[in-house]
Amino acid sequence: MSGPPPGQQPMGPQPPTPEALAVANFLKNSELKPRTSILGGKRVEMFRVKRALRALESPAYAKAQAKKNSNLPPITNRQEAEMAFLLLPRHMMALRVHKIEPQGEDHGDHSHGKPKRVKGQWNVQIVPQQAAGEEMYYVWFYEGPQWKRTIIGLGVLALLLGIVMFPLWPAVLRLGVWYLSMGMLGLLGLFFLMAIFRLILFVITMFAVPPGLWLYPNLFEDVGFFDSFRPVWAWEKTKEEKKKKKKRKHSHSHGPIDAPGFAPTPSGADVQMNYDTEQVQTSQGMQPRVEEVFDE
Repeated sequence: MSGPPPGQQPMGPQPPTPEALAVANFLKNSELKPRTSILGGKRVEMFRVKRALRALESPAYAKAQAKKNSNLPPITNRQEAEMAFLLLPRHMMALRVHKIEPQGEDHGDHSHGKPKRVKGQWNVQIVPQQAAGEEMYYVWFYEGPQWKRTIIGLGVLALLLGIVMFPLWPAVLRLGVWYLSMGMLGLLGLFFLMAIFRLILFVITMFAVPPGLWLYPNLFEDVGFFDSFRPVWAWEKTKEEKKKKKKRKHSHSHGPIDAPGFAPTPSGADVQMNYDTEQVQTSQGMQPRVEEVFDE
């Protein structure tokens, strides 16, 4: 009976080695752009193999591997990177998956229809044969060191106990919390007063010196905290200015307008885009389906 093809590793649980743990921890802290998927009804983190291989061949990995007492295996070429990556499925720390269509559940004589698919979220299934192809996907089963979660849990528990035991706090601490809460309420009230004042100022100036003056025009815009107070004042935009702004946005979103002496812009059929496609089998045959756009 022949063994697995070259470059593939059979699935088999083995105790994690220091090298496998080191590789898993390094990849966990790398930018693999994981996406949430559903495996057996549970949410898991899925990543693409090519990003993991790219991280293993990066200068950051070489720098980490060169440190004293580092358990990371040396990597000088793509084959060594693939062998280091295959330490993950060998020790059941990450396994290869492929996409499947969600199935309805059977209940007696009737069955429910297919569950509604969340956009951008795959339903996946484990592939028995593990490999290190660039376009393959893996899901994490290794959660990494637990000390961070332990510290966060202890911190939340201490905070809750502190709130519950507030009546037992020393008088100085309770007085400080009272002053802090009054200060926060004062800031909130000042914000509302400023919002009312700027509205009254705008209404007055709208009739006195049209089109009206806004104090802190970006106060309620979707900007940063400091940008909310810049500029200090500005005149209300007229209808003509708003129409011109809309026309500029429309022209930028649809490309330059055709004019004499300029070549017309290419149509959507002439523009070539790079997509990652996957062949999915349906009842009518094999049809391509777009899965991700501009993945890079």
